[in-house]
Amino acid sequence: MLQNCHTLPILRLIAPLFFMTLMSFAQVLAEEGALSATNAHILRAERALQLDEYLVAAIEYRKAAMLSDKIELTRKATHFCFIHKFNDEALIAAKRWIKLDKKSDEARVFLGQLYFRLDDLKNSRRQFRRLIRAGKKDPSKQFLLLVSYLTNEQYPKRADKLMRSLAKPYRDLAMAHFAVAVLALQAGDIEYTKERVIRSMELDPELGRPKLLYARALMAEGKKDKAISYLEHIIGDSAYPDPDARLELASFYMMFGRDEDALSQVNQVLMDYKGRDDALRLMGIINFRLDRLDAAWGNFQDLLASGQYQMDALFNLARISDYREQYERAVRLYGEVRFGENAIISQRRASVLLAHQLNDVESAMNLLEAFAETSPNFAIEAITLKAQLLVSLKRYEEGMGLYEKVIEFRPDNESLFLSLAEIMLRIGRIDESIIAYRNAVKRWPDSALALNALGYTLADHTNQFFESEELIRKALVLEPENPAIIDSLGWILYKTGRYEEALVELRRAYELLPDHEVASHIVEVLVELEQYDEALQVLESAEKSILESELLKNVRDRYFSEKP
Repeated sequence: MLQNCHTLPILRLIAPLFFMTLMSFAQVLAEEGALSATNAHILRAERALQLDEYLVAAIEYRKAAMLSDKIELTRKATHFCFIHKFNDEALIAAKRWIKLDKKSDEARVFLGQLYFRLDDLKNSRRQFRRLIRAGKKDPSKQFLLLVSYLTNEQYPKRADKLMRSLAKPYRDLAMAHFAVAVLALQAGDIEYTKERVIRSMELDPELGRPKLLYARALMAEGKKDKAISYLEHIIGDSAYPDPDARLELASFYMMFGRDEDALSQVNQVLMDYKGRDDALRLMGIINFRLDRLDAAWGNFQDLLASGQYQMDALFNLARISDYREQYERAVRLYGEVRFGENAIISQRRASVLLAHQLNDVESAMNLLEAFAETSPNFAIEAITLKAQLLVSLKRYEEGMGLYEKVIEFRPDNESLFLSLAEIMLRIGRIDESIIAYRNAVKRWPDSALALNALGYTLADHTNQFFESEELIRKALVLEPENPAIIDSLGWILYKTGRYEEALVELRRAYELLPDHEVASHIVEVLVELEQYDEALQVLESAEKSILESELLKNVRDRYFSEKP
């Protein structure tokens, strides 16, 4: 007992130390466990990327971010999910990011944009308001940044509503009114655009951008001459004309075929201001339009050497090579356009040239693989390009498999669903195609595209003419000047024996869109009306302008096979 009595005080001292050591060790184990789990999620994400499983990768990166206290990891996870448009996952990662770095304006921008994409305008407004307030004395720069963020999204009416709300407290700030005007014009509210832009000019008469926007509003209103005259007066009344006004006027001239007048304005800018690469770019475009290919080639080579507008320069050099049928050079140049607004169209054209002109399908597929690797922002779009290429090669089952894969990543993309239904139609799976089109109409009941696709398919492949016409007329109410829908209406009128009415609609469609399918429909109706001479004239005219059309070949074989 005496020995135990002496030991007890020592144990009382050791016990807390042991407990503290145990707690510290447990914490280390927990941290190591969290680190191990984080690395496991990152590893799974990287494996998923190798298999083009982008949604799985996004989820795994997000899970890794949630377990980590590293700001850079949460930032990268947010970026990855954002650029691939996995918005729910991106939002979770961005919230974690802002929690770890409360002062990060970059994280707040992502939060604002993600809430906007998810149609949560209340929270989007809250994030963007904090950014505007960061401008303190003059938040003009913040409003310009917001314009760039919101114009890149595909919800113009939503963006217009948000910007009007954000600008309300800044009634005396010219740039706030300008920002509202930009997005109002994008949303199609021309009167409100003019009202806000006039107020912006009143508050700061020296600003040039509102004046150019006012000219664009006049042009959008259909007042072409007034818009051009307005810019001409701005330039003519100034001792030192704004070069941006000259370039805007040049763009207006180009819209109406006044390319020489446009070139004159661009030349003046290049004479007055050295280093205006935007003017050099426009000069190249005008020379290309005027078929001055050598001059255009020189312009775009100079632009490429300047280091500015690199992707534009490569794209236009590729177009010139394509036009000259220098296909190998065109492929090489198109293949280098991996970023910017022309990246998708360039890679599509390069893959088509490789597969169809140079008969190298393997290289075409490899090119799209390389595009996905070097431009991760477009990785999912690259899969869509592969699907389109396979369909063009009549490898329909493979193409459908890729479309189905992309739909997993883009479940809200209507055009993907319609493309898949169209492939089913091509390979004779008509019932499945109609079911797919019906599902699209059910999901997007106010989509003229889906309504027309279902209506036309029913007219062309079934006897359900009443429903077909009902769908097509509903689509026409939504888009009354859409030539594809007008053609569908003409076709259902033809199918139901109303030939004179059909001809009126089909001719109207052909004026808007001189397409081979519309031309073949006109020929069918004219033959039914026994107007054979006119039918042959329409056919021959279409054959001259539209080469390699199976539809035109079909109507010729059926009605005019004896003709040359």
